Amino acid sequence: MGIRNYLIEGVSGTGKTSVCHELRRRGYHAINGDRELAYRGDPKTGAPVDGLAGERVTDSVAWGHAHHIWDADKVRSVVADRSNAISFFCGGSRNFSRFIDLFDGVFVLEIDLDTLNRRLAGRPEDEFGGRPGERELIARLHATKEDTPKGGVVIDATAPLERVVDEILSKCRVAGQGAH
Repeated sequence: MGIRNYLIEGVSGTGKTSVCHELRRRGYHAINGDRELAYRGDPKTGAPVDGLAGERVTDSVAWGHAHHIWDADKVRSVVADRSNAISFFCGGSRNFSRFIDLFDGVFVLEIDLDTLNRRLAGRPEDEFGGRPGERELIARLHATKEDTPKGGVVIDATAPLERVVDEILSKCRVAGQGAH
């Protein structure tokens, strides 16, 4: 829903949800993609999938992660609505290639492995990254960067949240302009 639209990505635990909350607190239009756009689906077609039914899956954590996608039509619809000067889409999606070209910029939150492990250790078991198998997958994804967009502007998300958001806003050239 913005004249300018930005994607904020990164592996689980890098702070995408916290950045979303801070942007909202400051009056910006920010969408928590993991909560507002996500569902389990085929990353290539977008067709919803019904859990592991009928599939031979040896690693349900990896399967669930690989099928965590955003509704590409909803993303397009929100981007097409020009009622906000700027919108931030925060979260991870395995089908970002289906809509990444709609964004004016992409920010990738990055942290070191010790910080990642510390953040994940504090998660409850019902939140992704709260279980050992999920943490192992996230550590691998952190090392390989295989499911984060290439060429995005890297943001050091080990800094205090306010500074992380200030850096994102300064790179959008909206710092000091306030929310619209």
